[in-house]
Amino acid sequence: MSAQVQAAPVGGPVSTPVFKLLGVVAVAGVAALAWRFTQGLGAATAMNDGYAFGLWIAVDVVIGTAIGCGGYAMAVLAYLMNRGQYHPLVRPAMLTGALGYTFAAVSILIDVGRYWGLYKIPTYVSWWNWRSPLLEVALCVMTYVIVLWLEFSPALLERWKEEGSPGLKALAVAWKPRIDRAMPWIIALGLLLPTMHQSSLGTVMALPASKVHKLWHSAFLPLFFLLNCLFLGYAAVVLESTLSALAFKRKFETRLLGAAAPLAAGLLLAFVAIRLADVLLRGRFGLAFAPTRYAFWFWVETALLVVPAVMLLGKETQESAARLFRAALLILAGGVLYRFDTYVVAYDPGPGWSYFPSVLEMLVTAGLVAMETMVYLAVVKRFPVLPGAPAASR
Repeated sequence: MSAQVQAAPVGGPVSTPVFKLLGVVAVAGVAALAWRFTQGLGAATAMNDGYAFGLWIAVDVVIGTAIGCGGYAMAVLAYLMNRGQYHPLVRPAMLTGALGYTFAAVSILIDVGRYWGLYKIPTYVSWWNWRSPLLEVALCVMTYVIVLWLEFSPALLERWKEEGSPGLKALAVAWKPRIDRAMPWIIALGLLLPTMHQSSLGTVMALPASKVHKLWHSAFLPLFFLLNCLFLGYAAVVLESTLSALAFKRKFETRLLGAAAPLAAGLLLAFVAIRLADVLLRGRFGLAFAPTRYAFWFWVETALLVVPAVMLLGKETQESAARLFRAALLILAGGVLYRFDTYVVAYDPGPGWSYFPSVLEMLVTAGLVAMETMVYLAVVKRFPVLPGAPAASR
């Protein structure tokens, strides 16, 4: 697709059967949330003193923000690497990222026992622990949510300027030029912040050295999490682009996604190579061949990343929307599994402690994902997000 193609609303009714089904899941999630906030964390979760974080942090935050890095990955391509042809992919990736990070922030609010004190994080500067990676993660995520919505705001302002109420039109006319002038600085922050906090998510699990299995614990965890968020971001963009093309009968972005495939393959192979070398040099490679569940999941992760890397290097994959989609699914599975294993499976607080998410935890997570999807569907149908080219025969 040419970079000159303008984004346009998809149109059509918002309240479709799929939307209503998602609404049922969202309502179940809200009911679980009501129980959590009225009865407390202990009554709603399976977390304990050994496992102070569980599904909400590992999936909704650690994994959710990485999948939301599609905007970060596209910004690196379109702005940092000056590949302007990727601009049609930037806006939908920014929406996915903004929603992913927003709901991750909501998950943190749900997970924290004294959630009413979260305002102190950005305001009580004198209390800051400057050596804490969690402080850096919290501040960066809070700021990045704002930055992502600012990056996406032109899509909202363009629509309001054309068809909004008088108040929204006035808002759009007043703020669109200001946002445009500030965009280089907003983009710069949008590149800096995820680089900082995604690596710091790795630093968090580098701290409990005695509790994280040695196949995962490494001084390179910050680098691994940064590389991981980049190739997960690419996979998220491929999945979002393909599914939106199928759902809304729009043209596939095969050429653009295929052109970026070698870069994604390079990231995948670099991740696997550095990780294997790290395990070998630390003298822990024997653990990968021990008859344990840890060794099993280590090799599953590795296979799920090597196979799509090889696929993406082939011309037949780069020129096929279906093959790109399958490769992206494998990347998503491998990248997500690595993060989940690092935070949950490979984490062992000691004898006597165990964790498996409660039904309410799973309902909350499912509800948040459903709400995020509902907002995405509503926004793309009403605002200029997706490239406005008509569907093309394949």
